[in-house]
Amino acid sequence: MRQSLMHKNNCLPFQSHLRFHASSFLLDTNFSIFAFLHKQSPGTYQPFSLLRLHQSNNSKVIRAGAPAEPELGTGYFSDNDEDSVLETCITRTLPPAVTLEHGLEKIKEEVDKLKLDPPCSDSGILRIQIAVPPSAKSLNWFSCQPLSSGVFPQFFMSKETLSYMCEPPSLDRLRGVFGIGSAVSFIRSPSFTSGNWSSLRRFLSVVSPLITAYGFTNITFDSESLSMRHQNGSLYLFIPQIELDEYDCISILAATLAWGDSSDYSFQGAVNSFELSFYQACHHFRPAADNSNNQYKLRKFGLVDDVVSQMIYLNALSLDGNDIGFDPLLMKEVASPCQFCVRFSPAIGFSSNMLDHSREMTFSVQNCANINSLWASLIIEEFVRLGLTYFCIAPGSRSTPLSIAASTHSLTTCIACYDERSLAFHAVGYGRGSHKPAIVITSSGTAVSNLLPAVVEASQDFVPLLLLTADRPPELQDSGANQSINQVNHFGYFVRYFFSLPVPTDDISARMVVTTIDSAVFSATSTPRGPAHINCPFREPLENRPWKWNLSCLKGLENWMSSGEPFTKYIWSQHFHELNATRGIILEVIEIIQGARKGVLLIGAMHTEDELWAALLLAKHLMWPIVADILSGLRLRKILCFFPEVEDKFIFIDHFDHALLSAAVRIWAQSDVIIQLGSRITSKRVAQTLEEFIPRSFIMVGEHSSRHDPSHIITHRIQSTITQFADYLLKARFPYVSSHWCQFLQALDMMVAREISFQIDSEYSLTEPHVANIVSQSVSCESALFVGNSMAIRNADMYGRGSVKCTHNHNISSLVLSSGVPYHGIQVAGNRGASGIDGLLSTAIGFAVGCNKRVICLMGDVSFLHDTNGLALLNQRVQRKPMTILVTNNHGGAIFSFLPIAEATDRRVLSKYFYTSHEVSIRNLCVAHGVKHMQVRTKVELEDALYISQGEENDCLIEVESCIDFNLAFHSKLRKFASQAADQSLNLLSSISVSNSGFYLCKIQRMTYSLYRVQLCSPPTSASYNHDSTEFYREGFILTLFLEDGSFGFGEAAPLEIHKETLPGVEEQLRFLLHVIEGTYISCLVPSLKGSFSSWIWNGLGIKPSSIFPSVRCGLEMAILNAVAARQGSTLVDVLDSQANREEEIARHLSTVQICALLDSNGTPMEVAHLAATLVEEGFTAIKLKVARRLNPMEDVSVIQEVRKKVGSKIELRADANRKWSYSEAIHFGLCVRDCHLQYIEEPVKDESDIIKFCKETGLPVALDETIDNIQECPLKLLSKFSNPGIVAIVIKPSVVGGLEKAALIARWAQQNGKMAIVSAAFESGFSLSTYVQFALYLDRQNKETCRVMNKEVGSIVAHGLGTYRWLKEDVATEPFRTQRNTYSGFIEVSIEDSDYMLKRSELNRNTILRNFSGEKIHNYWFPMDFEDFSCSLKVKEIGVSNKVRTGYFPLYVFCW
Repeated sequence: MRQSLMHKNNCLPFQSHLRFHASSFLLDTNFSIFAFLHKQSPGTYQPFSLLRLHQSNNSKVIRAGAPAEPELGTGYFSDNDEDSVLETCITRTLPPAVTLEHGLEKIKEEVDKLKLDPPCSDSGILRIQIAVPPSAKSLNWFSCQPLSSGVFPQFFMSKETLSYMCEPPSLDRLRGVFGIGSAVSFIRSPSFTSGNWSSLRRFLSVVSPLITAYGFTNITFDSESLSMRHQNGSLYLFIPQIELDEYDCISILAATLAWGDSSDYSFQGAVNSFELSFYQACHHFRPAADNSNNQYKLRKFGLVDDVVSQMIYLNALSLDGNDIGFDPLLMKEVASPCQFCVRFSPAIGFSSNMLDHSREMTFSVQNCANINSLWASLIIEEFVRLGLTYFCIAPGSRSTPLSIAASTHSLTTCIACYDERSLAFHAVGYGRGSHKPAIVITSSGTAVSNLLPAVVEASQDFVPLLLLTADRPPELQDSGANQSINQVNHFGYFVRYFFSLPVPTDDISARMVVTTIDSAVFSATSTPRGPAHINCPFREPLENRPWKWNLSCLKGLENWMSSGEPFTKYIWSQHFHELNATRGIILEVIEIIQGARKGVLLIGAMHTEDELWAALLLAKHLMWPIVADILSGLRLRKILCFFPEVEDKFIFIDHFDHALLSAAVRIWAQSDVIIQLGSRITSKRVAQTLEEFIPRSFIMVGEHSSRHDPSHIITHRIQSTITQFADYLLKARFPYVSSHWCQFLQALDMMVAREISFQIDSEYSLTEPHVANIVSQSVSCESALFVGNSMAIRNADMYGRGSVKCTHNHNISSLVLSSGVPYHGIQVAGNRGASGIDGLLSTAIGFAVGCNKRVICLMGDVSFLHDTNGLALLNQRVQRKPMTILVTNNHGGAIFSFLPIAEATDRRVLSKYFYTSHEVSIRNLCVAHGVKHMQVRTKVELEDALYISQGEENDCLIEVESCIDFNLAFHSKLRKFASQAADQSLNLLSSISVSNSGFYLCKIQRMTYSLYRVQLCSPPTSASYNHDSTEFYREGFILTLFLEDGSFGFGEAAPLEIHKETLPGVEEQLRFLLHVIEGTYISCLVPSLKGSFSSWIWNGLGIKPSSIFPSVRCGLEMAILNAVAARQGSTLVDVLDSQANREEEIARHLSTVQICALLDSNGTPMEVAHLAATLVEEGFTAIKLKVARRLNPMEDVSVIQEVRKKVGSKIELRADANRKWSYSEAIHFGLCVRDCHLQYIEEPVKDESDIIKFCKETGLPVALDETIDNIQECPLKLLSKFSNPGIVAIVIKPSVVGGLEKAALIARWAQQNGKMAIVSAAFESGFSLSTYVQFALYLDRQNKETCRVMNKEVGSIVAHGLGTYRWLKEDVATEPFRTQRNTYSGFIEVSIEDSDYMLKRSELNRNTILRNFSGEKIHNYWFPMDFEDFSCSLKVKEIGVSNKVRTGYFPLYVFCW
């Protein structure tokens, strides 16, 4: 029998800790090895034939050539039709590299090791791969290859879709694949037969699905003559020797070596060929800081467009299970890129969709009619040559020469706007997204002054920006000329560079113009980045009217005009002498970090993917707690794999801000060393805490030298890129920060996070924190987020959700898993330089253009209204993907409601002069600009709107209705409960003694279970039964869980018909759990019942929590919690409530539970009334009557009326219809019993959607029961539909809803929404009933604490649905379930002491036990599994009868660490 639970090792490739020795190559790092495991000779791996290549006249497999010799020998894998055997087939994964250059170095080191100890095998293929930073570098790498290259082929293949590809392609924005050299190539002529396709498929499947063959259809390439010709039906494929494969979240650098048993195709020959490719690739790569225009770089190769040939790429995944042959129709199934360029020799190369032949690459003066036109054209041309092609043009007369030159240049992209302020902010956004400056062109006068806000923002936040401001000539200055102001140094120290050009004249060399541009661009793009301003005065004529000028001014520009290169190239130096000079300081910093006991890694704004990558590698290396700002991109990180072994190396503290609301936490969480990467952080509370409790050392790392230290606490300011700093530290060794410190912080953060999530999810209304939360989840790995200022960025920082599962396929996830970096950062931007609310919409639009991603923009209504002119920019879809703009409209400036001014100022003054309240129609503004508008008021509407907008090809604005007062109240509620959760968590954690084994309470020794059968007095009211039967029984399982100290606890798994479970199915899961749970440690957070049990089941047992049956989950939780209570010598309620503020008054008044009697209303109204009266005499204050069992609802009406008359008005009556009435029947009943004063009626209608309608029409209070029984995942989302005040109670059966943890969550939602939370039994034994008594007491105490925090009065005592004990004719326990009649009130109740006594002192009644089970023999073996996009082997634990005959060959894919 195989276990039926979803084990986590069944979800992703299995992680093992084995080592193999293959062909004298020690695999001591991450690798994959493919073999056939012969079951008859365990432990040995046989040579295998995976590559089968048949020689024919029409096809051959060769190794590609080196620079001097295009073919170092044509090597065949077989000289005849015999099978060829590859003895070594290995993929080796190295630890990730902080830069691409480091990745190349590590690969070279591995190849050098192989040279010293070469493989013993005669043939094989080896792939060495390493994860490198994910920013786009492949096109740049291709374009940097020299014209005289001798290593071929070389190619770049874009991964951009045709509809969104950039025109022209940008070196630092276009992702793809770069490859150079050929490890193996495959050539096929048109007469080739489809049967040999299997050879290629087997070859690609040899090592790993990551190996990809690239090639072209309809061409024949002669490697000897380096010639190429078109031939329909032909094919050329190759596997590159060096390959850079770029994804959104990761880039993989790989080297492939292949060798055979011939002398021409030896391992040494493969190494020699690789080294030639490696040398060329390494020595012809320039970083992306090289701004030269890529069109010029690509044009130098003489590439031509080829519409006949088609590039294709194939791997094991695309060929798996297919034999597509070479049928032209079937070949369409093979993947083909829309953009590529390839070189086969210095003279042969072609491309597709990469070049625009209509665009001239050299400068011409023929169209320059006058000197103004010449200078303007020189300016624009030099910008383009420097790679700056995005121009933002404001209309104006004086700037005519510049505007015409920019708009008519063949390589520029221009956008226009009538508002210079919006235009400048748009340029700032472009700089944020692309990390390159946009060029703003304006006229003279106040048009220039309107640029100031954007200039300040760019200066303060180090965003590159270029300003070309037209001006009047000197003779018109200070003379009262129209639109003439002093524009010299107009922006003061906010610009990095200023130069006022002279008025254009041919008396001045034109070289001065281009060198000025070169200098300005260098200043704007070098550290510290920022704005550069060039003032450009012009005399008339401003238009392109002919005016004679002297060509002599172009002297010295001859070479420049005939080439495509910028005039002055600024060389980026690494300043080796400076690095050596700072080595002593770096060593001092390393010593500080090594001595840290409580270190924290604070990550501020990150601007590039490479910075994110370096920060993640550093975080993994240090293993310090990470506090990530919203602008870091890591706050909204997407998780790519769910392996705890990998995730545990990253300790993200996402809700540190709210944890610091607790004064006790602020004192306790003091750190001694802080490293801050990136610029300032958003959270004021974090900054204030750091100022209050100053760390011993505060190390700030930033590329600029500006002082970002408002608290004046920084002790070490390191001016360095984050990548450089990470590189230094990754070479050093650091001891782990106190694991207790890290675990405490992580547990504290988890508890606060769950509290925040609960409060947001349980609120039915659409709140601004929910908007921030849902928007953060909507941002995909392929999109980006722009956040406005004021409340928008604060909400995103406090309530944005990280660690959401990414949508990448398993193939990419496996790459990330092997790299050890399981997260993908999200590009997030905002204007936090000066933090103004002006220009935000325009900035967001520019950001979308710059980053070339779908962008979601989140901002407030006042910010939006401040920049409505940005809507004019939104309509100009220039090189931009669709945007979604969310405007939270609370009709004013909500942030002022959070400030002290709100409490001390008259509301009228506050509304007019601070909130600036308004009733502006955002919808009408969108209509006026032709922008799609959607208005949402509910959570569901928001989710639907986001979903729709993400699938649209047009921009969309979503207006979210909000209210300042409600927003303030909800934030206050969030802060109170977050503070309470932080206090409670700290109390809990402080009371636990953390051992060396970890953050655990105790260890489970073993678990057993017993099948019982007890007799009932009557049939359960929830089950159908044989009316002729006189005996009724209840069956189930009692779990006994033993801890290592001998303590034990009971649990019960007893499914009813309503469980939709069976006893055999339950027992199957219990048998599996018996073996999995043995030796497991119980997390100290398990008793909190706030998601901790689910986390423990997944992380501790490796089981998907939702795959466990509800009754089994409930029984397991019972057993564990009762065992923990026994170990601690306390009651279960004290174990659950240990973190609460248990005052003596609470303990004194909440120590008993009142019970609601259950009455099956069979019989006449008088008979039922008599039974009810008997129950009242016994001391019951509440009675629940079963209804809807009769044919006519009026019969039930008569029963209810008679019972009410008999018992009087002081007894609470409940009715339970169990969803058996139609809506009309329920209405009929409800209208007739309105005067009977029912406390509530449970589930009156069959259809869940009719419940609220029933409440409104009858006015009767309703309770939910079966409705919540059907909840499997996300109960709060379903419950939110029932916040209507007509729903007064939630009846919770823990064994049906799935355990005490889920029951506690549902109960808390009910209590916070003013509803009764009633614990109900499902006819279980006394063990369960006693546990439910303790659990009900815990819920009652929780309710009292909730009311205290919310300043609400506590309602009357609730009678819980535990009256099923009266059905037990006998019990599984030797001690009876004890009830008592209160001496003072006379009410029936159960005390803590009695229920605790039963749980601790009672034993199993052997007369009721049918059999016991304590375990059985386990058979362990590996089970191979092949899926569409990955393969793995599972470690199977099989119980039951063993199949002794297991013969044959089984493929085994092992992922080892």
